[in-house]
Amino acid sequence: MSYQSTAEPDGLGRIHSDTSSRGSVFLAVVRRSGPHVIEASLIPTALFYSSLVIVGLSAAYASALLWLYASVVVRLLRKRAIPPLLVLGVIGITVRTAIAMASGSSFFYFAQPILGSLVMGCVFLVSILVGRPMVERLALEFWPLTPEMLDRPAVSRLLRGLTFWWAGVNIAIALTTLMLLLWLPMATYVAAKQVASLAIMGIGVAVTIDLALRTARREGFAAERLTRGRRDLPAT
Repeated sequence: MSYQSTAEPDGLGRIHSDTSSRGSVFLAVVRRSGPHVIEASLIPTALFYSSLVIVGLSAAYASALLWLYASVVVRLLRKRAIPPLLVLGVIGITVRTAIAMASGSSFFYFAQPILGSLVMGCVFLVSILVGRPMVERLALEFWPLTPEMLDRPAVSRLLRGLTFWWAGVNIAIALTTLMLLLWLPMATYVAAKQVASLAIMGIGVAVTIDLALRTARREGFAAERLTRGRRDLPAT
């Protein structure tokens, strides 16, 4: 009598495990950093766009600015830590609004983030030249790396490679945003720019997670443990 085994082939099992691990880590990253991105970027953009369409440009400036300032004040009153993304958002939008109001041109308001992305890309590249890859400094915001992990040559190579990768991501965002700014009407640009930036960032995050998991497996790190460790970190 013959029978057919119902056990899952090793190849399919590995594929299922890889997909599950990537999904788990991606969800852990989203849970950790997603609320900060929403607070510091998506909500101000939505307020700016809606105020621009309904009221006008001055109201758009004010609504985005007031939201970020209010977010900082609420956290200070509650004695909660202020996320780096929120700090950068407040500084960036304050400078952009001040220059736009002083110049009387909305072009400068929208052009400054393009310059900022280009500068950030250069900062990532320079950090490699000076031997301090920027991703190494940012990694703990999204991933629970221990000092022992950071000392491994494979992890050092990964962080160096990801620093190059994120330099490219920032430059790609800058060039894409510039093309949209030059080609689209203002109201359309505000929405299209956010979608394009999030799409490029999403690709950047997906590639980062994939490369990190590959290195974790080669080095014997448990993806499940890493994910669990990130969830256990205190929220900010």
